[in-house]
Order: sequence, then C-alpha cells, then structure tokens
Amino acid sequence: MTATSQQHEDEPAAIGSGKLAQNILHFARALREAGLPVGPGSVVDAIRAVEAAGIGTREDFRATLHAVFVKKHEHSVVFDQAFAIFWRRRGYMEKLIGLMSPIADPKTQAPKPKAGATRISDALMKQRPQPKPEQALEVDTRFTTSMIERLQTKDFAQMSAAEIAAAEQAIGKLRLGDETVATRRFRPHPHRDRIDMRRMMRSSLRAGGASISLAFREPAERHRPIVAICDISGSMSDYTRIFLHFLHALTEQRRRVSTFLFGTRLTNITRALQSKDIDEALAKTSADVKDWSGGTRIAASLHAFNRDWSRRVLGQGAIVLLFTDGLEREGLEDLPHELERLRKSCRRLIWVNPLLRYADFEAKASGIRAILPFVDEFRPIHNLRSMGELVEALGHEGSLGRADPKLWLNRAA
Repeated sequence: MTATSQQHEDEPAAIGSGKLAQNILHFARALREAGLPVGPGSVVDAIRAVEAAGIGTREDFRATLHAVFVKKHEHSVVFDQAFAIFWRRRGYMEKLIGLMSPIADPKTQAPKPKAGATRISDALMKQRPQPKPEQALEVDTRFTTSMIERLQTKDFAQMSAAEIAAAEQAIGKLRLGDETVATRRFRPHPHRDRIDMRRMMRSSLRAGGASISLAFREPAERHRPIVAICDISGSMSDYTRIFLHFLHALTEQRRRVSTFLFGTRLTNITRALQSKDIDEALAKTSADVKDWSGGTRIAASLHAFNRDWSRRVLGQGAIVLLFTDGLEREGLEDLPHELERLRKSCRRLIWVNPLLRYADFEAKASGIRAILPFVDEFRPIHNLRSMGELVEALGHEGSLGRADPKLWLNRAA
C-alpha cells in the first residue's frame, strides 16, 4: 500500500485535497505497466472527468475511469482486473463513498485468480519500493529450470506482463522453413540451359540489332500462401493478441499471408497486419474489427469466407490455419458443408486449438466433432513450444508428430 493511500479513517476524502488525484496517478502508472497506453494527458483527463462527474457509486467511478483510460476493446479485461485489485487493496473507494465494509476474514479461502490477474499484480507491485538485500547470495543454479525453458512451456493466459513481452520477442525470432514450390512463371538466370528469347531480342533491339547476347531463364519458385482464419470470441480472448503477434511475424517474413478474424462476422485484417510496427498493426486491427470478445458464429463466418474470399486467396496450394476452440452452438447443420468446401479449396487445413493444453481433452463437443473429420492436422497453440512446432510444420509438406485428427473422434466414441 502506498503512502498516499494511508490516511486516517476519520479524515474526509475530498478531491481537492490531492489524495484522490495521487491515487488516480498511481492507478494510471499501474495500467501503463500492465501494457495500456496511458500517458500524462490521460491522467489529467481522468482527474477532470472525476471532478465533473462526481463520486457516486463504485460502478460510477469505474465507468468514469474506463471511459478515459480504455481506448481498445482488448484493454477492457486488463482494466477491470486492475481496478478490482488496486482499489480493493487500498480500500480507498470505500472511504470515498462511505461504505465502511468490514475487513475480510484472513481464513477465508481466496478465489482462483482470473486470466490477466497475475500481470496486473506484477504491475501494481512495481509501484512499491523494493528493499535492497544486505548481502548478495551465491546460488548454484545448475539444476534449476532456466527462464527460457519455463517460457517455452508456460501457458500464455498465465504469463505476467514481463513474460508476455519476452514471449512476444521470442515470437518475432521464429523463422519459417525455406520450402518453396515451382510456378509456371520464369525469372532471369545467368547460366541456365533454357534460353529467354523475349529478353534476348529486346536487349538486341536496344543496341540496334547489331549483336545478340544470350539470355537464360529458370522456373520461378515461391512460398505457399498462408491463410489464417482466427476466432476472436470471448472464450479465445486470452490467446487472440499473442496469436496476432505470431501472424504479424509471419506476414513480415512471407508477405503472402492473409488474415481474417471472426466472432459474429468475418473481417479481413490482412492490410492492417502489413504495417511494420506491431503496435500500429494492432491499432489498425482494433479499429477495423467491431465484434471483439463477443459470440461465435463459425459456420456463418466460414460461409462468408468461402463465398467472398476463397477464390482470391486460396490459390497456388495455400495452407489454411483455423484458430478456434470449436465451441459452436448454432449453425451446426451447415458447419460440415462449409468445412468440406474449405478443405477442398486448400492444400492443407491445420486446426490450432488452445483447448488441447488440457491433458484430459476429449472431442465431445458437437462443434469439435463436426470440424475434426475435415482437418489434416490438429495442434495446440497455448505456449511458445506449441507455436514453434506449428512454425516447423508450416515449413514442411507432411505432418510432424501429430496424430490423425480422426483418432480424436475414435477416442471420444
């Protein structure tokens, strides 16, 4: 608890006294440490907004700060966790609105922290001065697990803000394989056996036709296109942002990467992810997408993709990444038809599902059972190790160490 929040219970808490302004400042710093783009101007706006709106209930105060500090849909979850932890810990809101709640019994068992709570707690702890150790200790770490190894296996939803930043840097270093496919087009080559008659005659005409220099060509090779169709519903919110970092890294390497997001509607964000800066790319994505963390309509979204985009982006043996948990409730009768059409339009259909992080996962949901017969590979996507295995699989023609998706159906039968 900071020194600014330690006041006598019988002391009136007024906005003009500076206590509230200082606590809003500390709260803004915690949000910035947790990853929200909060600057000094936002702090001033928040203080003025509270002065104008006044302090009514706890929910009114939260709504006022939310309107100032939250600029993107994906920041709402982090803000809610920060607000609950910050103001509850200090008890400052209760003093402001006169709710003198008793202190909770320490023997009461605390509920399990939600996703993102660890990141918020780390951000709040940075506000407290850390005591310096009196004497440095020498510790033998030969038999301990390194940070890199722990990051490889740690679930994205349980990572702190620092670990998320380290994971994003590691994702930027992932490299796809150099596997290419020959096309019908040709490119110049200095020593091939195939003569490039057109280029040879054009160069001769530039010189007046007095001499002819031999020119050669070879078949051009290109990487296969990659098409990502990603679920951004509420059940996938813990993994959507980190997967967008992954797709941004792929786009920088290949450029022939098409990305579509869907919740209740389909949105093409390919152009937004082509921005060099990841923050700018995510800002453009947030502006384009209107259905963040909402419902899921897999069948309707795949129908829109097959109707409007499949002929444009699924040529030349494209690989499709379907990023969803498969928890569909409506349109199950149309889902097999749309998946069959999608599978016949691409070379490989890879389904990446965060639910595979559970060791006892079984394909019992109706949506999952409807998707499995039409996919070539079924992979997890919950940590850096699974993401590295996916990159390795994208660089090879065959499946790498993944069981046939139909075996999951037989296991659940």
